[in-house]
Amino acid sequence: MKPVKSTLFNMIAAMLIVASGSAISIGYVYKITEQPIAESKNRKTMNAIAEVVGNFDNNPFDEKTELSNKPVELYPARENNTITSVAIKTSNNEGFGGKIELILGILTDGTITGYKIIEQNETPGLGTKVSENKFSKQFVGMNAYTDNFNLKKDGGEIDAVTGATISSRAVVNAVKTAVDAYNKFAGAVSHE
Repeated sequence: MKPVKSTLFNMIAAMLIVASGSAISIGYVYKITEQPIAESKNRKTMNAIAEVVGNFDNNPFDEKTELSNKPVELYPARENNTITSVAIKTSNNEGFGGKIELILGILTDGTITGYKIIEQNETPGLGTKVSENKFSKQFVGMNAYTDNFNLKKDGGEIDAVTGATISSRAVVNAVKTAVDAYNKFAGAVSHE
């Protein structure tokens, strides 16, 4: 068999064949993994909701509410048809490693029950400490209506993780976004 001559046309044709094959392969892999990835993310979110709000007898996903002016999703948790708490999915893009996404739990009286980080790219062993109890427990018991959600460096009540102020501030800002959304939601529910 005679070798193919190396011409511009042959090189472009070979590149197009390889690029087309790669694009088709990537598209196929995306299509077959899209649903399992979405299901896994929903399961992770539901587990985080259960962790931060405790008991509920409804499916919070069925009652998900999104606020148009904020990047948040609210998941009302009910017991005996009464909203007892709300899980709020929120994020902040200003972490040291970029986006930090978390679920915050708030009781109907405004008491914070805790948060669970569901996505982050912070520095291992430093910024990732924002998901550890030493930092996260500071929020438990705070009130959405009355407390100052800022780091002590910014005039608030929360100690930053040593050496991870940027990550700490991103979590605090995500919590503040969730608290603002909760206050709007609670105001709308009380007027119904």
